[in-house]
Amino acid sequence: MNAPATDRESVSATMTLAVPVARVFAVVADPTTHAAIDGRPHFAVEGIGTVQEVVDQELLTEVGQVFRMGMYHPTGSYRVANKVHVLDPPRAIGWLTGQEKADGHLEFGGWFWRYDLAALGPSETEVTLTYDWTAVPPFIREYIPFPPFGPDHLTNSLHHLAGLAAPTS
Repeated sequence: MNAPATDRESVSATMTLAVPVARVFAVVADPTTHAAIDGRPHFAVEGIGTVQEVVDQELLTEVGQVFRMGMYHPTGSYRVANKVHVLDPPRAIGWLTGQEKADGHLEFGGWFWRYDLAALGPSETEVTLTYDWTAVPPFIREYIPFPPFGPDHLTNSLHHLAGLAAPTS
């Protein structure tokens, strides 16, 4: 596993999982697993993390697909809308994160999540998770610090993904 790498506009972490690439991709393409993958430490109260629940539970199967999630923050709960912008099974998947306005219009803040998967053999996958905020405009950067999480967030997410994707006996 590589330590998280940060440049001025993105952060990424890479880990090798003892899981076939198709299985890893299937877990990441299932929005119902995202709360369990979330890299923030889970608090003593069950269900308190960042990702709370998925509103749209369909598997991610096409670019442009939107899926919504309930989120928790100490200042209050909120909902995000994510739009798939990369889908190359089983090699890559990524989504933009934003919000849905009252009129149904979607607005994205300029940051995205992306998983790049490389099969290292029939039962090993190298996974790189990237959070990129290159396109975040200055007016958003004034009130949201980037990245909005600590340095272990991505590494923790990859550990959680490894546990979820691991074959069951």
